[in-house]
Amino acid sequence: MRATVKEPLGSSVNISVDERKGSSSIVYFTRDLSPRGLRKIYQKVNGHMQGKIAVKLHTGEKNGPNIIPSFWVKELVEKDIPNATIVETNTYYEGDRYTTEQHRETLKVNGWTFVPVDIMDEEGTMMWPVKGGKYFKEMSVGSHADRYDSLLVLTHFKGHVMGGFGGSNKNIGIGMADGRIGKAMIHTHQGQGQWSIAMDEFMERMTESTKATLDHFKKNITFINVLRNMSVSCDCEGLAAEPVVTPDIGILASDDILALDQASIDMVYNLGNKSKELRERIESRHGLRQLSYMKELGMGNDKYEIVDLD
Repeated sequence: MRATVKEPLGSSVNISVDERKGSSSIVYFTRDLSPRGLRKIYQKVNGHMQGKIAVKLHTGEKNGPNIIPSFWVKELVEKDIPNATIVETNTYYEGDRYTTEQHRETLKVNGWTFVPVDIMDEEGTMMWPVKGGKYFKEMSVGSHADRYDSLLVLTHFKGHVMGGFGGSNKNIGIGMADGRIGKAMIHTHQGQGQWSIAMDEFMERMTESTKATLDHFKKNITFINVLRNMSVSCDCEGLAAEPVVTPDIGILASDDILALDQASIDMVYNLGNKSKELRERIESRHGLRQLSYMKELGMGNDKYEIVDLD
């Protein structure tokens, strides 16, 4: 079953229907929030996954309640990605994942012990080019990032205290940047405080960081967003934040990052009052600027078709 979405509901990004030209990208959808559903949708988008495959997901602060369940990922990698490595970087804030030693302890607590986990900035950093950016010509990432041929971006879609929402763009824009240099490039004006960059500029810097990763992996990258347990807070806050979106929606996947994050936003907005708190968080932080800037940088297509796998 296919349903073409013609107008993004998060329309405050100032993209009119007339500007959404060209062919549609495919976004797959299942309501099956389970390991089976995750495997089913991955099998639709794994055509370019080859060689050494990195899986970038948010492994969470200790006992984080809303992360993607580790047993879902365990079944996926054991049955579909036998040579997978989960990849992460250390955090810019002091917490359970600030140092590599703390990070590895947190990984054990949260059950990420069934597959190798590479903390990519454990042994330093490297620079990846940023093509067409207005803030960056290059972005600092973990030095191990070059070890992989393909990247699966597996994201728990939810709110975020600075980004408004955390989708695939936030997962790699912040999550591939190393914990000291790259994340500082995105978050901090020198001499003005750690979190001195916000709103539109933050969205644009984060998106330029994402573009470095997209340009590096080219066609060997794909994206999955899991829309469940959606709170206004990020998993990185380590809070038992209650989900504010009911009901859970499902799992979306695409090889087009913009189409996927746009479709995820549209599904949230389609819930009306059931997603009011999350929509208020997104708009108060100018989070929809992520989408319009991805389009400006040529990172994907906001015109898409949903392919319903159920």
